Amino acid sequence: MSQLRIRVLGRIGAEIDGEPLPLSKSRHREILSILVAAHGRTVSTGRLVDELWEDAPVGAVGAVRTFIGELRRILEPERLPRTPPENLVTVADGYALKLTSTAVDLWRAEQAVQTAKGSSPAAREPLLTGALDEWRGTAFEEFITRPWAKSERAWIAELRAGAVEDLAEARLALGLPKDVVALLDAHIVEHPWREDGWRLLALALYRSARPGDALAVVSQARSTLMKDLGIDPSDRLAGLEHGIMRRDPALDLADDGGSILLRTATARTGLRSQLESVTVLLPLLAVSGSVQFAADQRMSAIAAAEQFGDPELAARVIGGFDVPGSWTRSDDPVRSAAIVDAALRTISILPAGASDRVRARLLATVAMESRGTANRLTEAAEAERIARRLGDPSLLCFALSARYVQTFEKAGHARPRETIGAELIALAVAAELPTFEIQGRLITMQALCALENILAASDEAAKIDALAARFDRPLASVFTAWFRWVFTKGPPPPEGSEMPGFRIGLHDLAKFTAAVRAGAELQDGHFGPYEPWVRPLLLARTGRQKEAAMALDCLAVPPHDLMLEVSWFLIGLAAIASGNKDAGRRSYHALLPAAGERAGGSGAVDLGPISPLLAELVQFCAMGDQY
Repeated sequence: MSQLRIRVLGRIGAEIDGEPLPLSKSRHREILSILVAAHGRTVSTGRLVDELWEDAPVGAVGAVRTFIGELRRILEPERLPRTPPENLVTVADGYALKLTSTAVDLWRAEQAVQTAKGSSPAAREPLLTGALDEWRGTAFEEFITRPWAKSERAWIAELRAGAVEDLAEARLALGLPKDVVALLDAHIVEHPWREDGWRLLALALYRSARPGDALAVVSQARSTLMKDLGIDPSDRLAGLEHGIMRRDPALDLADDGGSILLRTATARTGLRSQLESVTVLLPLLAVSGSVQFAADQRMSAIAAAEQFGDPELAARVIGGFDVPGSWTRSDDPVRSAAIVDAALRTISILPAGASDRVRARLLATVAMESRGTANRLTEAAEAERIARRLGDPSLLCFALSARYVQTFEKAGHARPRETIGAELIALAVAAELPTFEIQGRLITMQALCALENILAASDEAAKIDALAARFDRPLASVFTAWFRWVFTKGPPPPEGSEMPGFRIGLHDLAKFTAAVRAGAELQDGHFGPYEPWVRPLLLARTGRQKEAAMALDCLAVPPHDLMLEVSWFLIGLAAIASGNKDAGRRSYHALLPAAGERAGGSGAVDLGPISPLLAELVQFCAMGDQY
């Protein structure tokens, strides 16, 4: 049976079995929104007239009935003439939506929040996470100025704010303070009058071994509440502040272990010693799964190191984060740019007698943090040259890892990446460096996917999982789970919540590309950073060729990363579907170096062999032998 879904938390829309419905008229969208806000209750024709017009024209009642008729045909396109509607029904002198609670994003969110009340933290967390995932923007955002929407938007905003704080409470109880910090940073900006948001953020910061930041949040809360809003803070907030200052053990009940490590490091006397110790511990935290926490602490350590005025200390802190990058798009480009700037500043002021090893680590850091955004192959190559001269296997592994993320300047480099992976594995095994052995095998697995050797890639995946279990590297198994889901029909992969590259957009992109390979109907979704390269093909395949062609004309060059071949492949398909020969030629030339490969070098998304598309593009563009 066809399933109608309606969205009002963001851009208003509707779909049946994933196929968008043509709600092209503003009046259709507004009437649908008013009916959704009524939660299945009847809305009279008179009220609709009052809500739609400030000064209703003659014939307004007839216009409403016309809009209702049109809306019914949109919502039930297969309903036979003169048969009663099922979704938008007439009740006395009005209308109502007769839908299940799962048919509307707002209703689903509200139900999940209600179900979560009184549940255990473990049960609340997924319910509230799912509820908050329903928001793709603010409620009824198209009608923000309409009188009927103001009260609705107010209670929905309150619903969401309460859900955020309830989720923060649950995650604190589950020992996930780092997740709470990420959750509440934006929340307190949007809702500065909500004391619980401030309190929970301060507690989460304290449990993340950031007592100074926690006290700063309490101070900011007091200032905002008293000076800006005229509200006296509660005793609960003051009690939290006193507990933080006393380091009350009761505040540590939900500690997840990360803060214990950092407190051990900072127990030594002297800030210089603390920085050196934290620099050693942060890479261990990152590869063990606490990516966001380690990244936050890293930036604080770099800022503190630069204040000493000692470039060699700053260089050790900046270059000491020798965590390999197996995903070639930075999780936080702004933070990466700041690290690159700090590294370049430090390189420029290093004294003449500074260690070559320190300089090489800085160069490798510049190349690593510039992945997907800038060509830093020169820096990576120089770091590699120094490491080979010094005979330092750990440094060479880091330099090779940096060179790997700089091998995406053009498509078709799977074979060189396989070579880098093989050398990383050999070096890491000989020097007992399990983190780099895992990365070498991940690089190899991904390259083998592009080279269409899935059996050998499966062998690498098995070895990666064994290493991940042995050395407590859980994030590595996220890569292998995605590989098995996409290439060997394995079960759906975990979310990979510590890695935005997997969490944001990739799941829907993988399903989308699978549908492309299968020749199935394409479904819209949340494509995150991949949206610009998906949208033209979606437009073209839904009969909007002109819009697709225009979108291709405005499209930027895809990032130089693991999705390079996939992005150009999608551009090529959209070019053919929309008749845009210029885009077709660009796609052809970009993909030509990868003619013998598969558009699946990420190990997480696959569009199949590239050569058949190249042949189609030649025929489509009538390019002839000169191409």
